[in-house]
Amino acid sequence: MARIAWKDRKFEFNFPAELYPELIERLRGTPARVEDRVRDAAPAILTRRDGEKWSIQENIGHLLDLDDLFLGRLDDFDRGVATLRAADMTNQKTHRAEYNSQAIEDVLDRFRRKRMKAIARLEKLSPAQFERVALHPRLDKPMRVTDMLYFQAEHDDYHLARISELIRLFSSS
Repeated sequence: MARIAWKDRKFEFNFPAELYPELIERLRGTPARVEDRVRDAAPAILTRRDGEKWSIQENIGHLLDLDDLFLGRLDDFDRGVATLRAADMTNQKTHRAEYNSQAIEDVLDRFRRKRMKAIARLEKLSPAQFERVALHPRLDKPMRVTDMLYFQAEHDDYHLARISELIRLFSSS
């Protein structure tokens, strides 16, 4: 399946900031969606790599890793910085974590707990706080808190689609 690489995706943040409740729900639902996708997959499928590309389990671990960046960027917004912290586009944290050697239940549980920590923090924000703006370093464009929620939800879906693609690929071989 031809896909646009994440780093090549372009984003237009031209929607109202008031969409944040729906975006929070997308983010809240990701752990359940991930768990649903992998529930019946054999461990050999979960940890199998497609060449040098991440396994299903590594994709899930990457979502866990990126929630740290998300929480850090919330800190950036709270501090009123002009530019949000940059992501490590080499994904060294995910590469070093050795997610394939961990129990899938542990990876899923840690992802759910970290995501719910982010959701709890978002639910404490006032409506006006979702309109705070800082520059996104890679996109080189202003990003509101609401836009960051959308960006994170799209990133979740990007990896969920990859997980589904790997399940199809490895279940048929």
